[in-house]
Amino acid sequence: MSSRTPSPQTRARRSRGAARLAEMAGGSLWAILIKIVLLGLVDALGIYAMFMLAAQHNWIVFAILAAALVAINYVYFSKRTLAMKYLTPGLIFLLVFQVFVIGYTGYISFTNYGSGHNSTKEDAITALMQSAQERVPDSSTYALTVVRDGGDFGFLVTDPKGEVSYGTAEHPLERVTDATMTGDKATALPGKESLNFTDIVDNQKAIVDLQVPISDDPNDGSLRTPDGSSAFLYLSSLHYDARADTMTDTKTGTVYSDTGVGAFAAPDGKQLKPGWSIGVGFDNYVKAITDDGIRGPLIGVTIWTFVFALLSVLTTFALGLFLAIVFNDMRMRGRAFYRVLIILPYAFPSFLGALVWAGLLNRDFGFINLELFGGAHIPWLTDAFLGKVSILFVNLWLGFPYMFLVCMGALQSIPDDVQEAAKMDGANPFQIFKKIKLPLLLVSVAPLLISSFAFNFNNFNLVYMLTGGGPRDASASINVGGTDILISMVYKVAFVGADRDYGLASAFSILIFIVVAIIAIVSFRQTKALEELN
Repeated sequence: MSSRTPSPQTRARRSRGAARLAEMAGGSLWAILIKIVLLGLVDALGIYAMFMLAAQHNWIVFAILAAALVAINYVYFSKRTLAMKYLTPGLIFLLVFQVFVIGYTGYISFTNYGSGHNSTKEDAITALMQSAQERVPDSSTYALTVVRDGGDFGFLVTDPKGEVSYGTAEHPLERVTDATMTGDKATALPGKESLNFTDIVDNQKAIVDLQVPISDDPNDGSLRTPDGSSAFLYLSSLHYDARADTMTDTKTGTVYSDTGVGAFAAPDGKQLKPGWSIGVGFDNYVKAITDDGIRGPLIGVTIWTFVFALLSVLTTFALGLFLAIVFNDMRMRGRAFYRVLIILPYAFPSFLGALVWAGLLNRDFGFINLELFGGAHIPWLTDAFLGKVSILFVNLWLGFPYMFLVCMGALQSIPDDVQEAAKMDGANPFQIFKKIKLPLLLVSVAPLLISSFAFNFNNFNLVYMLTGGGPRDASASINVGGTDILISMVYKVAFVGADRDYGLASAFSILIFIVVAIIAIVSFRQTKALEELN
């Protein structure tokens, strides 16, 4: 019998083990009950989400979620899917936190989503009309009772003709017949809380800012109140023509039309804000490459990002390896004490370490300038070049303990007999390190160096906490600074300033993802050559 063919006893033992595993997977009655309860919770949340998606007419996501719920229930109630019972949770997290995030970011990169373009066209029309509203000089006075339904305020109004209506910011006025009347004024509505004077004062700003539309037609205007007891008609100086799909400024006569840019635009190109979100194809990617105000800063930031990531890996690895070699020498006394001191920077959160160094390197009152340079005003963090030097130095301080620990473990795993054989062949310590230790070290350390490069490529915390990406590049048409790396530039484009462009930031994010993925794939392929040393 071949040595690779299991014996009958071995096969029987494996069969019994598999049977026990299947029985354990099946579980007892309590396990089944727990499984039913957990699946019930998952199904309840999923069905609730499906109702919400249906209300928003988001049928694509609705279908995906429905298929996912059916698949989850099949996996956990079927006896034929033992392996999938263990793989499904990880697969769900992968799809939700990786695939979905990347896919949604890619979707946003093909839109103009951002400040002034973050909603639908209908919402934009309403917002434009409301922002241009002015009180009608001869407006009738509407008797008003401010009511509250949950956390939302509404107007219970009695017009001069005695008709009673109720409306909110989201729902135009509608006539009601079951209001409680006090004299000629409606003062209460079933299911709604009528506000007294104290309540109105406590919520004065929200009530004064409240605009309740007269009807579904935004040209009819809305009611607003200055005091909470009476309301007046406000009309917009903008007139929307639904048939022509134009917005006309009644004061100047300028006609703004939908030209396909996600906003109403005048003949001279002036746009009314807010606009709405539309698909723009590859415009964001083309803009990043062809716009002079973006292309130049983008190239500079990209080069600095590669330099920063590469130098960070090389410097931290070199210093960590040097210290690992030194403290791996058995002749050194107090090695345990020195090792503890070395790994202290690694024990602190990186963002706290960056904040501490930001204070130490402050130009006016930092310890470095005051004590070490005699009160000199050296702009460590506000000059573009010195800021980059400071970032590299602080990252070296934060990163070398990790490399020290990795290299220490890798050096100790190298067999002593290999080194002894090299000494017997006449090799000196430098030759032993270059020809034996370093190649064997890279076999285990190379994947960690690649992951360290990818981490530093997106090392947002250090740059943002230390310099904030500054100083600002005045020649750029986007918010970018002299020490920004790609990820901090993306953050500024998306979340800093008045003009936030999520579409352009998402396009940058996809480009970063592609670059890092290519680097990782090429690097891991190259490390296969090192495996031959084993």
